[in-house]
Amino acid sequence: MVPGQALKCVDLEAKSHTTQAPARFSEAALTRELERRGIGRPSTYASIIETIQDRDYVFKRANFLVPTWNAFAVVRLMEEHFLNLVDYEFTAQMEDFLDAISRGEADQSKYLNEFYWGNGQAGLKPKLDDKIKVVDAREICTFPIALQNLAPGESPICVRVGRFGAYLEQGEQRATLREQLAPDELNLAMAKELLENSQAAEEPLGLCPETQRPVFMKQGRFGPYVQLGVIDEGDKPKNSSLLKGMEPGQVTLDVALKLLSLPRNLGPHPTDNQPIEAFNGKFGPYIKWGAETRSLPSDISVLEVTTEQAIELLNQPKLRGRGRAAPKEPLRVLESSPVTGQPIKLLDGRYGPYLSDGATNASLPKDVSAEQVTMDFALQLLAQRAAAGGGKKKATRKGAGKKAATKKSETKKTSAKKTPAQKTTAKTASKKAAAKKTAVKKKSKETSAE
Repeated sequence: MVPGQALKCVDLEAKSHTTQAPARFSEAALTRELERRGIGRPSTYASIIETIQDRDYVFKRANFLVPTWNAFAVVRLMEEHFLNLVDYEFTAQMEDFLDAISRGEADQSKYLNEFYWGNGQAGLKPKLDDKIKVVDAREICTFPIALQNLAPGESPICVRVGRFGAYLEQGEQRATLREQLAPDELNLAMAKELLENSQAAEEPLGLCPETQRPVFMKQGRFGPYVQLGVIDEGDKPKNSSLLKGMEPGQVTLDVALKLLSLPRNLGPHPTDNQPIEAFNGKFGPYIKWGAETRSLPSDISVLEVTTEQAIELLNQPKLRGRGRAAPKEPLRVLESSPVTGQPIKLLDGRYGPYLSDGATNASLPKDVSAEQVTMDFALQLLAQRAAAGGGKKKATRKGAGKKAATKKSETKKTSAKKTPAQKTTAKTASKKAAAKKTAVKKKSKETSAE
């Protein structure tokens, strides 16, 4: 190559690189960040996280904390008008002052007086008196969306934070935003769709044939729902949430009326004539008969479930967490055990039938059926199992061994200081316990001999 030589472009490859947004804070990550910045103390981290959730500044999604529009409004207010109060250095210095007060090195009344009224610079009270005249609450709580992408002459779309939550506004149109919608998930296309759906909600799906009241498709803070009547008619209108998987565009008048008919009365149960009802609950559709409830499987709609299907579900054992069956009823219940005083039960376990007196479990031999078990046989089997060291396993908590050892040590120390009268009483109780134990063993031997 020589100076001034022109280079010819043989090939050109364009590459793009997009950086990832920082991950949201989890509770643990937020605690680490507070600790790094010197904000709060280990004893206050839990209350800080609890407070920001209680005040709807964040909501939890999986293990992460997602900020809300309410938090955006509060942060804007503090940064624009009270910046010194949210400055990280101010917060760390305040922590140092509070530590000094707790050690007795500073006077709490003096510190609070200077913070509230001021000392050479304006305190909190004078600032509030000045700011209340200039702060525009409407402006603070307004967030425009994608102004540069609007068509010429189109009114701007804004998010406003109101008394009952965040909502969209474009001119005279309004649409409620779902509570669990993160601010970064809202774009111009979604905003326009929500406003269109809100406008369509003003037009009823039709009239209820029984009440002649209009039925509407609405969008609320907790998702889409159908509504019977309007608020202006006096009493609160009836409403019902859509079922899981339902889209608002698929809801017709017939479907809306079926949703509004929930809970459905499926008819009386043949055993006691109590009504069986179908509900759409917080955790999905289910049926109820008295105190008995059963979740509906995915292939049976709460709007179409029949009485026969409901009875069949109620006859099945009730499932609890993660599909586990509820405890089974005993196969047989015998007389009370002379050892524990509790009735001896013959239960159907995972590995076959077994006997239990509340303290000891004994598996039934394979060549013995449930009908062949007698009271004497049960006592003999349980005594053999107890003599072999069998019994129910007791759940031990973390640190239980240490507590037991401490308690045993304390008991030994206490017993060493017993008076002669206490020693006599203890000996008598010990003799009675030994006699009772001998009687139980003697009875077990007699039963075995028979």
